Amino acid sequence: MDTPAASNIPEYGVSDLAGAIRRTLEGAFGRVRVRGEITEMKRYPSGHIYLSLKDADAKIEAVIWKSAVRNLGTLPENGVEMIATGRISTYADRSKYQLVIERLEYAGEGALLARIEALRKRLLAEGLFEEARKRPLPRLPAVIGVVTSEKGAVIQDIRTTIARRFPRRILLWPVMVQGQGAAEQVAAAIRGFDAIAPGGLVPRPDVLIVARGGGSLEDLMAFNEEIVVRAAAACSIPLISAVGHETDTTLIDFAADRRAPTPTAAAELAVPARVELQAALAQTGARLAQAAAGALNAARLRLLRAERGLPDVPARIAQSRQRLDDIGERLPRALASLLAARRQALAALRVPHPREGILARRAAVQALALRLGAAWGRQRDAWASSPALARFSPAPVLALVRQRRAVLEGLSARLDSASYQSVLARGFALVRDAEGHAVTAAARVAPGQPLRLTFADGEVRAHAEGAPPRRKGQAPGQGSLL
Repeated sequence: MDTPAASNIPEYGVSDLAGAIRRTLEGAFGRVRVRGEITEMKRYPSGHIYLSLKDADAKIEAVIWKSAVRNLGTLPENGVEMIATGRISTYADRSKYQLVIERLEYAGEGALLARIEALRKRLLAEGLFEEARKRPLPRLPAVIGVVTSEKGAVIQDIRTTIARRFPRRILLWPVMVQGQGAAEQVAAAIRGFDAIAPGGLVPRPDVLIVARGGGSLEDLMAFNEEIVVRAAAACSIPLISAVGHETDTTLIDFAADRRAPTPTAAAELAVPARVELQAALAQTGARLAQAAAGALNAARLRLLRAERGLPDVPARIAQSRQRLDDIGERLPRALASLLAARRQALAALRVPHPREGILARRAAVQALALRLGAAWGRQRDAWASSPALARFSPAPVLALVRQRRAVLEGLSARLDSASYQSVLARGFALVRDAEGHAVTAAARVAPGQPLRLTFADGEVRAHAEGAPPRRKGQAPGQGSLL
């Protein structure tokens, strides 16, 4: 069998090759700026955004991680040409390369959008877009002012919708909605409607609608101008903005009191549906009638219950008297039963004798003493068998013993000096009767009474002779009554 020829081509594993390609791409390009049209954009529940950038000849897939979305500067939209800043990387599972986007900018319209965004931030800082400035719309306006072009479908849609829902008087202020001078005309129309005095020849509108159809960003720029936004914010008449389609957003939308996605929706916001009002009124009337009938019926039932509940006073007095007699008859028996029950409960109680508690405590103390002696014996044996005790020097202990012995001898000498033994050593004797009680007076000794004389070196027994001496003040021959 032929052996394969040796080759100098290096051999890679699949993951090794994928890693080498990734390092090569990231090292060769680093951070790049790619211009193209956004397409196939999808935002997943994880928060990551996947999209593609394409031009006339090529397409590159891209990803925006969830952590980078907040720092993009602007969110991507399908069909919009943008400039993406990021780095080239690979997705080894599908053997493809992709652009990891870190920032997005508009291309072409980028400068225009940047200008709009700067103006929006400035007006926002001034407080023109605060919710506290916005006024509620009237429930049923008598006059509706419309600022839009007199030609086109916008005014026709507004007229048709208002006539269908609830016919109201409409005042049209025709203006240009795009091109040179359109912003000035729109702002002048808003200020003109706001300047109409109430009660004049021209009726003052109760609500304003500023509207136009959809278009590109350049077509809607008249409603992004500062003069129009400030006029809408300063208008004292409640204002509805209906510029472009539902996805279009202009700066007048932020300053208006309400924003409608379309001119037709603005007309629906301005006036309620007459049929719905009639149905609501009918329903409210029916509910009021039903509530009134329910209240009357409830009051009638309460009166009937109160009538049935009025008491029969003589019967009530008789019943109370009978109940009182019954209770008076049962009361002595109840007291006797209560006393018997309490006596039985007390008899069942057993109060232990204090002697039992003393014996129990004494037994506990003896048990603790036994445990203490056993513990001390075990500890002494442990100390005796401990190697550390064998190495312990006895000199400090002997010194302590000598010191305690000297203290003990001093205390013994003091005790001996206070003892009657030292008195006996000086020649005195202790006289006691046969029962061992000390005899401290001669008058207490009867003739022939046995005595016990205790000396320092021993004890001698003796008997008393003769009569006891007379007491002071006792007459001769008179015995003692004691």
